[in-house]
Amino acid sequence: MKLYHSARSSASYRVRIAMAHKGISYESRLLNMQAMQHRSPRFLAVNPLALVPALDTGAHILTQSMAIIEYLDEVRPEPALLPADPLDRAYVRAVSQLVACEIHPLNNLRTLDYVRGICRTEDAVSAWYRHWISDGFTLLETFLARERRHGRHCLGDEITVADCCLVPQVANAQRYECDLSPYPSIMHINENCVQLSPFQEASPENQGQQFWLSESNAAGDTR
Repeated sequence: MKLYHSARSSASYRVRIAMAHKGISYESRLLNMQAMQHRSPRFLAVNPLALVPALDTGAHILTQSMAIIEYLDEVRPEPALLPADPLDRAYVRAVSQLVACEIHPLNNLRTLDYVRGICRTEDAVSAWYRHWISDGFTLLETFLARERRHGRHCLGDEITVADCCLVPQVANAQRYECDLSPYPSIMHINENCVQLSPFQEASPENQGQQFWLSESNAAGDTR
């Protein structure tokens, strides 16, 4: 498999955690999104949506992190990232979607670039980011407290796709120096997760600087 991804992209980070947890090896195709490599002709030939991650299975190109993770869970069911019980599965999906659908879209690169273009100052961009982290993490903390189903991880002591979503979002919030003290449940889960090797292996800091594309080969040949 070939994984087209970006180090800091939380959607890419989710998939890397899932693959590391399942022990799935892949060829890294790391993209520098700050250099707009995701909009290069070579990557557009792989994924015309210009989004990461994209997973080349050898037969198909899969896109969208949640779809990729569920595909991996179906073709490589152990260790499972979605629990067998339907109610547990619905709970895990709810936590995952609070991150992937409610928090992340307001703070992803496209959104921040648009806000930056309107506001013209990094202080305004940071204020936007911190506002929506506060709003989204309050929702997530409230949900975890109401459900009372978390332990070391989002679902008891079991690693699930919910943890794959939560940890990258916390990492991005820390990078923007958000105040995370109001969210003890989120931070407890995060602290337990980041001690584990799949999360460490998948972290942005461990992706290196060996980009798939250089300035000289970002166009043209699509092999």
